[in-house]
Amino acid sequence: MRRAILLSSLTLCLTANIFAAKPGKPSITKTIYGEINGQHIYQYTLTNSSGMQVKVINYGATITDILAPDRDNKLGDVVLGFDSLKQYLGRNNALLGAAVGRVANRIAKGRFTLDGKEYLLPSNIHSGPRGFDKQVWAIEEVPGSKEVALKLTYLSKDGENGFPGNLITTITYTLTNNNELKLSYRATTDKATPVVITNHTYFNLSGTTDKVNNTQLTILANKYLEADKDVMPSGKLLDVKGTPYDFTQPKEIGKDIAATGNGYDLSYALNNASGKLALAATAYEPLSGRVLQTYTTEPCLIVYTGNHFNERIIGRGGQHFNKWGALCLETMHFPDSPNQPGFPNVILRPGEIFKSETVYKFSVRK
Repeated sequence: MRRAILLSSLTLCLTANIFAAKPGKPSITKTIYGEINGQHIYQYTLTNSSGMQVKVINYGATITDILAPDRDNKLGDVVLGFDSLKQYLGRNNALLGAAVGRVANRIAKGRFTLDGKEYLLPSNIHSGPRGFDKQVWAIEEVPGSKEVALKLTYLSKDGENGFPGNLITTITYTLTNNNELKLSYRATTDKATPVVITNHTYFNLSGTTDKVNNTQLTILANKYLEADKDVMPSGKLLDVKGTPYDFTQPKEIGKDIAATGNGYDLSYALNNASGKLALAATAYEPLSGRVLQTYTTEPCLIVYTGNHFNERIIGRGGQHFNKWGALCLETMHFPDSPNQPGFPNVILRPGEIFKSETVYKFSVRK
């Protein structure tokens, strides 16, 4: 324990002394990160004109790092991650920063019926053990003067994880000069299939792995999805008013977290259901001054607080993880939608194009 604390302190000291780079031209760099079954894994670094950075590997279309400035213009890594590909391949990697699909979150009993045919899946969560997060994606660099981007593409073949249709998915990660990280999703299929795609980044705006209890969160949602102990939706929407799940006004995450039992793991039905890009949530970390605004075209926001983390999990720079040490803000359609006719449609058919956009915008309060 003492060694872990010392390592964590050293890492924090090093991080605190990293200042934002001087303004310059946006850039993309690439380094070798490892190898899987003869396939090279690379880490790409997007850097904008003010020095903010986003790092991505082509394994799992994973965001490994987001370096954003605090109120003193010092860069800090505001997402949880690991130091090596070996760790991302290990059992302690709970989808950190990864793309999740072809159907993210839950499907009751690992089965659904589509056009009169029943499909059986290897798991009831995150599409099973070989989902998007375990695949090697093709990457194309997209340079620019106002923004830089990475275009990642993966073909999920007919029958993969039990799903019908050859699904071609493209995810574009764009870093703008306004400190926005844009996630743009596009997919097409040759057979009808459910599609629910998200990203599973674990944010900690303090730049550490400490508990996120003092982070102030606001969610533009008056209702949440009723669910059982396994977080499987019943199909009903409940009011947040008068519950520990009410973030309609800014509230510290830690204020009511004990009343939830194990922590937040909840699906919010966002007030905006137009399909147009709109603000969904705002998180503010008072010690660093960092602000994260989440915009999305999706109707649902999953809020998760790293309830399964513990000190035995060692992350980047030797820092151990902590229960309630992260905040996931996953934008997507409702969980178990293929089995819930009252939920918004998630079936993609031939000739149609699945499109979705989420923006994580970083700023500071002085």
